[in-house]
Amino acid sequence: MIKLKLTILFIMFITVSGCTEFALLMSGSSIAISQNAYVKAYNGVDVLTLMTTEKSIKKHIYDKGKEHVQTLTRIVND
Repeated sequence: MIKLKLTILFIMFITVSGCTEFALLMSGSSIAISQNAYVKAYNGVDVLTLMTTEKSIKKHIYDKGKEHVQTLTRIVND
């Protein structure tokens, strides 16, 4: 519910402030930096993942890798 309110507030702020799409993309989004379609797709999925889980794809991979290393270390030490 809070995410919905923040999203609506953000959209209203953009509309009221008069920012163009280009200025919005150049200000904080890495999607507009590269022209590669694969990078744009990855960044789009990463943004959606970040919005839903509050962790980026890299953070998910890091956390899972850390869990696996700890498990393997425990198995080897036992």
